[in-house]
Amino acid sequence: MTDTKRILLSSPHMSGNEMKYVKEAFDTNWIAPLGANVDGFEKELAEYVGVKSAAAVSSGTAALHLALRLLDTQQDDLIFCSTFTFVATANPILYEKAIPVFIDSEPDSWNMCPEALKRAFEYALSIQKMPKAVIVVHLYGQSAKMNEILEICNEYGVPIIEDSAESLGASYQNKKSGTHGKFGIYSFNGNKIITTSGGGMLVSDDEDMIKKARFLATQARDAAVHYEHSEVGFNYRMSNISAGIGRGQLEVIDNRVEARRNVFKKYKEELENIDGISFMPELNNSYSNRWLTTLIIDKDKTDVSQQEFINFLEKMNIETRPLWKPMHLQPLFKGTKFFAHSINEDFSKKLFETGVCLPSGSDLSDVDQIKVIGAIKSIFNKVVIK
Repeated sequence: MTDTKRILLSSPHMSGNEMKYVKEAFDTNWIAPLGANVDGFEKELAEYVGVKSAAAVSSGTAALHLALRLLDTQQDDLIFCSTFTFVATANPILYEKAIPVFIDSEPDSWNMCPEALKRAFEYALSIQKMPKAVIVVHLYGQSAKMNEILEICNEYGVPIIEDSAESLGASYQNKKSGTHGKFGIYSFNGNKIITTSGGGMLVSDDEDMIKKARFLATQARDAAVHYEHSEVGFNYRMSNISAGIGRGQLEVIDNRVEARRNVFKKYKEELENIDGISFMPELNNSYSNRWLTTLIIDKDKTDVSQQEFINFLEKMNIETRPLWKPMHLQPLFKGTKFFAHSINEDFSKKLFETGVCLPSGSDLSDVDQIKVIGAIKSIFNKVVIK
């Protein structure tokens, strides 16, 4: 029998304090993309991650797009980008008619491979065209190898945009995710570690750039009594109501990280002895927020495929998903340049074909997690659900 209660991958988890800030927005009639909550959310998040300035916007995608605009991205500019990611990372490159060059992942972090990045820069040198930026993604709450990546990018004088949509609260070398490069971006979509229902944040130590981002995000309105516009702008600012939700959520961010790390810990303790499955690793001197618990399945050892695993859990009303399909394999980006982990291995393709995300919400109950664990153990014991 299929259970009627569905166990979700990552559902919103309210703190209970969000309504205080939302009520304040209604009481003061500040429901537009201005107000005390927007100002407060920007200030509080900047303080939390340790940067000088932040701009609250409508989505993580909007934050990425603004970062590319602030770096003066032009048509036909090269943008190096992690291939193993959600399409929202790469779409803003196309918004600016720039050319994406995709970089493979590596086994230690599942994120951008420094060796592949080196080869991409060698290619750029050979055609005498340096990239305008490198977009590094920190997937599933895990940091990329930022020391190595920074060293490479600094050698060529190319700025880094960190897509930390999934890694708010994580850190690398005791520095928060999203604060290593020129810009960092966060997402507050409904499934993220904290949510504003929909929204994002652009952060940087360059306060002038963030000031310009706010200007561009409010239709680039010049300083005039009338509506004067000298450049293209966007309707990208976050509403005061959404920012209020974000302030209530940010108060409990560390608790949310701890809860998700505990979810991961329990999965690992219960399942790591099953021959043929392995979990996403955590880099030395880093601290993952474990936004989603992810694993890969070696079908040669288990005789269970990724799809069989997903289908089996679906019969028990448990939501799971494959890992991200790499951008260089997407029809949208057919024919784009791609630099693999090694000559003989496309590592992100392997992750996509063998990887699974498990239910990982910070509000996942012990009872529900035990049910998921029991179902997974049943898969490898060949128990058939009828």
